[in-house]
Amino acid sequence: MIGRILVANRGEIAVRIIRACREAGVESVAVFSDADASARHVALADSAVRIGAAPARDSYLNIAAIVDAARAAQADAVHPGYGFLSERAAFADACASAGLTFVGPPADVIERMGSKIAARETMRAAGVPVVPGETPADQSEDGVCAALRRVGVPALIKASAGGGGKGMRTVIDEARAREAIAAARRESQNAFGDGTLYVERLIEEPRHVEVQICGDARGNVVHLLERECSLQRRHQKVIEESPSPALTPAVRARLCEAAVAAARAVRYQNAGTVEFLLEGHGDTAQFYFLEMNTRLQVEHPVTEAIAGVDIVRAQLAIAGGAPVPWTQDAISARGHAFECRVYAEDPSRGFLPQAGPLVLYREPSGPGVRVDSGVAEGDVIGVDYDPMIAKVTVHAETREFARRRALTAL
Repeated sequence: MIGRILVANRGEIAVRIIRACREAGVESVAVFSDADASARHVALADSAVRIGAAPARDSYLNIAAIVDAARAAQADAVHPGYGFLSERAAFADACASAGLTFVGPPADVIERMGSKIAARETMRAAGVPVVPGETPADQSEDGVCAALRRVGVPALIKASAGGGGKGMRTVIDEARAREAIAAARRESQNAFGDGTLYVERLIEEPRHVEVQICGDARGNVVHLLERECSLQRRHQKVIEESPSPALTPAVRARLCEAAVAAARAVRYQNAGTVEFLLEGHGDTAQFYFLEMNTRLQVEHPVTEAIAGVDIVRAQLAIAGGAPVPWTQDAISARGHAFECRVYAEDPSRGFLPQAGPLVLYREPSGPGVRVDSGVAEGDVIGVDYDPMIAKVTVHAETREFARRRALTAL
């Protein structure tokens, strides 16, 4: 049994996890950098430990400091939240070596799914559709160019270790391929320390649909339906909804079955997400595996709203050795939900992040309105972390009712 959990994160997701711990009767330990000494998640936790200076590399990305904090607090487990160290196999390994339960999948699953190339091959072997493409054994410019010619343009050059659009370039003209390869490799090397690239067919005007799954150590895997995440800016999701308005019942069934197959193929444990690209319309629409996120997603409240479940509480139970707390037959969609991410950004300057004090801050409330935030009026949005202020999730009987409710709340 887990009695005390260290939450290795900050902001709204740390607050969310701490509240789930409280409901489950589990003690929570917060960690904080010098910039977050008076933050909301620190005040809400049962105890808190300083882990370093404001820059993330000196605090929230410092594996040794976080493991030392968990030991000092006598925690049984560590919840990574999302971002920061949540998809670092080395962090999961370090927790296990320290005798701490990692609230997430095993390190080998994180590592395998963290490589886009390894993930593609695993999914292909499991019978899950993948975007047509090729990983050249010859990673020189000539080798990648040859793969590009075989796949055909338009195509995407992508980083194996990529995410968030980093290390990705579109090629519509072979004459500019070398320039795109060099740029993708440079960006990937700088962001992830890995310049390995692969090529895949560019799907024109795809929709981005993902399936929430949960698995346990007994081999049980349950899907919690899908989320539509097509509204993005710079490859970052801005608005998510569930159910997806693009799926017919037949395609939805096939999509969710593929997600469960993907999770079973890697013996997935805890909460995760299988992401797909959707091409076409109606019952003939095709979908392709994009990636697996081996962690809790920012947009998990959308699924919680329509499925009527608590995913974080389930994470705690599964990490403690319990089975997935629902059967597949118990999961069905109830109404419609949207999640809107609220950022400190300047729309007049291309949505550049802003920093400074929250001089005026008012959270909406009312039937079907949920706000996840880690801030209060007077807090400072700094330059060291993501500029997201809050997430507003709304739920209603129909999509149109939910849309209007979202507009009113915002």
